[in-house]
Amino acid sequence: MKKTLITTLLGAAALGVMMAAPAQAAGIAACLITKTDTNPFFVKMKEGATAKAKELGVSLKTYAGKVDGDSESQVAAIESCIADGAKGILIAASDTKGIVPSVKKARDAGLVVIALDTPLDPIDAADSTFATDNLVAGKLIGQWAAATLGDKAKSAKIGFLDLVPSQPTVDVLRDQGFMIGFGIDPKDPNKIGDENDPRIVGHDVTNGNEEGGRKAMENLLQKDPNINVIHTINEPAAVGAFQALKAVGKEKDVLIVSVDGGCPGVKSVKDGQIGATSQQYPLLMASLGIEAIKNWAEKKEKPKNTEGKNFFDTGVNLVTDKPAKGVPSIDTKDGTAKCWG
Repeated sequence: MKKTLITTLLGAAALGVMMAAPAQAAGIAACLITKTDTNPFFVKMKEGATAKAKELGVSLKTYAGKVDGDSESQVAAIESCIADGAKGILIAASDTKGIVPSVKKARDAGLVVIALDTPLDPIDAADSTFATDNLVAGKLIGQWAAATLGDKAKSAKIGFLDLVPSQPTVDVLRDQGFMIGFGIDPKDPNKIGDENDPRIVGHDVTNGNEEGGRKAMENLLQKDPNINVIHTINEPAAVGAFQALKAVGKEKDVLIVSVDGGCPGVKSVKDGQIGATSQQYPLLMASLGIEAIKNWAEKKEKPKNTEGKNFFDTGVNLVTDKPAKGVPSIDTKDGTAKCWG
């Protein structure tokens, strides 16, 4: 991310509990709907959208679910956006399949709908998707974990701390990407939990927060106290997993990998709590999304996908201070320069 873009996006308005006031009264109205208002990733996504809306003179309303997985609040938010005459919606969906009928209703009403971070299922249910290549993000941490373990990867005991039971696309892509990177056959690439590799101890869900990560880690340790590799859906869950491991004196025995790249997560990598994380760029996703809504309102132009992909790829970098041969990465110094939160 360019330094000038970061400077433009930082310092935006503070986060509201469920809905913030419009960024600026203007002729073009837009909505941002995120999964929660507490996860640092979505906090920064909101800041990016708010700053860009103010810059472009777009009136922005923001909404969030009460917790990760709260699709009902997101459905209600879409209804509000349609009723308010918004020109477009940016959404990070909690239920990527269940939200599709509401998204169709918005598109039928003439709104452009852009998925952020989490592709809808099917992906073309939205007009466009601005996201990290979450499969690549998963592959990077899987490759790094396998390369770091070396020959021990063949006998690893692996636990997966996933997001929610509904298995949204972002959850599936990161989970399956890790398996592919580590050298595990994921079986059905669209489903979590059907694989039969003997190295997998099990899966549990975290709701993407520290408390969920702690409880899920405790559950997996009960299944097998010799777990030595943990894939986590995001860094808050990873920190919770580390806390659970530390409580039983196993924090030095388990390799934890994650995805997000927020400043607290990068610090956790620097401090040795997380071995490596795949860094994504929510500020960029959101700011580009606001630009796309403005273009739709003024020119009826929809965004173009990254060449060779069915979405717009906003980039990813593996962050670690212990680089592995054959796996491209940046260190925590560079990760800190690019991080958010």
